[in-house]
Amino acid sequence: MEEVVPITKTELEQDINSEINNNIETDVESKAPGDWYVVHTYSGYENKIKVDLSKRVESMNMQDKIFDVIIPEAQEVEYKGGKRKVTSRRVFPGYVIVNMIMDEDSWYVVRHTPGVTGFVGSGNKPVPLQDFEIEKILQQMGLVESKPKIIDIEVGENVRVKTGPFANFEGVVRELLPDRGKIRVNISMFGRETPVELDYEQIEKV
Repeated sequence: MEEVVPITKTELEQDINSEINNNIETDVESKAPGDWYVVHTYSGYENKIKVDLSKRVESMNMQDKIFDVIIPEAQEVEYKGGKRKVTSRRVFPGYVIVNMIMDEDSWYVVRHTPGVTGFVGSGNKPVPLQDFEIEKILQQMGLVESKPKIIDIEVGENVRVKTGPFANFEGVVRELLPDRGKIRVNISMFGRETPVELDYEQIEKV
């Protein structure tokens, strides 16, 4: 069993900020009743701990103090064979995030779940995530809505396609579709222009 080396909350905040796209605007507030705490675990045991902790909450009648357990994941978009594929990856292996009201009883239930090695905090005191930190994580997981990315591209500009069936072709931006995270481009192919819709991630300025 691989032991996790605890990190400080400051180090975790730095990891959170480096993992999350800064182009996402965050004005969504978390509506959860408690605070969110980061719990470090044995690596590879995140799913088991989520299940076991949920069972302990029920068996010990702690539903009024421990509300939710999530495993931070991020969705990644890739293009293979011209097809768009969305996959999930663990953002912080060896950690789960628990929404709870912290007191001696709730601390005991979480801390003594098999596989849990402690809370992230200052010294022995668990420190909750700030609102903007958990909002970014929940947005990244698709659990709350986020505003579309803002890109520095305007109608009439020339762009190059980076991925997909039109990779390496160049074209002219004809329409921005921010609500869908897409852009409409006229691609020059075989002496004629072909209109195509692309994701923001697929293009770059020429």
